[in-house]
Amino acid sequence: MTDPLHAELLQLAQEAARRAGALLRDGRPADLAVARTKSSPIDVVTEMDIAAEKLITDLLSQHRPDDGILGEEGAATEGTSGVRWVIDPLDGTVNYLYGLPTWAVSIAAEQDGETVVGVVAAPMRGETYHAVRGEGAWAGERRLTCRPAPPLEQALVSTGFNYVTDVRVHQAEVARKLIPLVRDIRRAGSAAVDLCDLAAGRLDGYYERGLNAWDYGAGDLIAREAGALTGGRPGERPNPALTVAGTPGVFEPLQRLLEDFGAWHD
Repeated sequence: MTDPLHAELLQLAQEAARRAGALLRDGRPADLAVARTKSSPIDVVTEMDIAAEKLITDLLSQHRPDDGILGEEGAATEGTSGVRWVIDPLDGTVNYLYGLPTWAVSIAAEQDGETVVGVVAAPMRGETYHAVRGEGAWAGERRLTCRPAPPLEQALVSTGFNYVTDVRVHQAEVARKLIPLVRDIRRAGSAAVDLCDLAAGRLDGYYERGLNAWDYGAGDLIAREAGALTGGRPGERPNPALTVAGTPGVFEPLQRLLEDFGAWHD
């Protein structure tokens, strides 16, 4: 039976993701422009990122005013309840800016520092993924299970690239070394969607350097609840230095290669 608090957090996260996803899908202006940049001139924020985060944080604060909030676009509240929301209102902003469909709303709820609920809404796919710790991962009513592990040389692996040029150059070198050792590499442009695709059996592995908690918070839980393994460097949890995820059998050899290739540094 779902913990009553976790059930409440899941319902609220699903509603917030649904509303933000609808806003982003239906409210995208034809002349959408960049509102500001972050780490580099190509690391962009649009007016819609900001509007979606405000919608989500307003809803969460209305229902649970004592919770903490950490949002990509600047929302930061300490909270006193032991629950913290970790929000990426628009994961895949550059895809969204260009009219590409691979973007998502990602909302995770932590209780005493552990992620207990994750919701990722991908409106252009018509899919919403969710997980509650210990209760499996789901896309709507369909339970998600990651693929049986192939040999690494038959694994389809996804990754992403940073927006800082020097970092991207090193990431490209890591990908160059990895590509002969796997089936192929994909680059979708949304960490949250990649982790859900791993959970849904559409990928065998995923890695990326430079992610933040809001990028992987919900997707990491969804992937793990679908049977995937996740981490950072060997012995570490996912973190900004490196996030690695994969089906059992792919995760460890992929993680070892990434360690050997120095994927965790610039």
